[in-house]
Amino acid sequence: MVTIAGNGMGDYNFSNLNIDISRFDKIICDPNFKEEAKNILKLKYKEAKEYLLENYEKEEILYVVTGSPLFFSAGTIIAKELPKNRVKIINNTSSKNYLLEKLFISELEVDCVSLHGRVELDLKNFLQNRYTFVLCDKESIKRLKEKLFYFENADITTTLGYKLGFSDEKIEEIDLLNFDENSIDITAPYVLLIKRDFEGKTTISEDCEFETERGMITKKYKRALTLQNLDLEPNQLLWDIGAGSGSCAIEAYKRYRVKTTLFEKNETRVEFIKQNLKKHHVVETKLFVGEAQEFFDKLKEIPQRIFLGGGGVEVIKQLPDLYKKLDNRGIILINAITLKHLNLMLTVLNEAKIEYEIHSISLTTYKGKLDLVEPERQLFQIKIYKIEEK
Repeated sequence: MVTIAGNGMGDYNFSNLNIDISRFDKIICDPNFKEEAKNILKLKYKEAKEYLLENYEKEEILYVVTGSPLFFSAGTIIAKELPKNRVKIINNTSSKNYLLEKLFISELEVDCVSLHGRVELDLKNFLQNRYTFVLCDKESIKRLKEKLFYFENADITTTLGYKLGFSDEKIEEIDLLNFDENSIDITAPYVLLIKRDFEGKTTISEDCEFETERGMITKKYKRALTLQNLDLEPNQLLWDIGAGSGSCAIEAYKRYRVKTTLFEKNETRVEFIKQNLKKHHVVETKLFVGEAQEFFDKLKEIPQRIFLGGGGVEVIKQLPDLYKKLDNRGIILINAITLKHLNLMLTVLNEAKIEYEIHSISLTTYKGKLDLVEPERQLFQIKIYKIEEK
């Protein structure tokens, strides 16, 4: 039988356990714990998991985890792999509950993400609610600075919860974007509570909400159609090639919570993109300035979606390489407004024997009471599905 118990907040010991530990054959805990006894095994997660799965029927085992076993804990992961009648969980105070109680903040206002031992940030739960609680490790502040590169100080308010429950705990407001990690022992346990100080918006943006060079924006109705046909899902990586004002990538982030990488060679448009990324508070984005095709092979990241709204003839020639770069079951979507570019695209795809769908879209708008016709240019849209490689 396995009992998984949380030690709560504070030092790495068993002082907060409300349980008789003498009845257990074995007690397993992290190597950071200070407790010593013949029946105590200090194991890392993988070793602890292996021991529990092998011995849960042979011994009475207590597995002690830091904080709460129900909050971003190895305990719940292991519990799900054990028979329900052979495991019991005893909860304790989590770092999240501890900090919120100190700050008088309701749980209903808070979403949670973990960057403890993780590189990727779950965008579905980050800066969506008024507050975001972040479970951290020594790399987390550095990673958050990178992910919030286009943010300004007025956009967020950050509270540091450092060594919660210890005698020297700190709960204080910090400037996250300029925080000096050397000012604290970054290897000690700490968490962050980030308050969103801007209004979140998930509806489609108006064209006037983007700074842009004249004619260098994908119009609102085309953005909506483009994003719909990209079949986006949260946390996917979208490449926006020939980004123009950046409106498609920005809208994709705001509405679908995807990671974005933008490519643009025109210096004027690049400056507009930077302004728009800041204005729309885009998280987890990168901007590459120059000929897009010069960056493709240098990037280790694998996109799940690629949107080609520009980039010119040289980028079109790279379509076979982009197809190879694309993740299995990924999608490339191409908008073409000239027959010249359309013919070149089809020639390149046909020679590479890449299957595609093509749609011709023509929309007309009217001014006044349908008395003044304002025709729009024809839009050709090519959609390519990456066939899963075995």
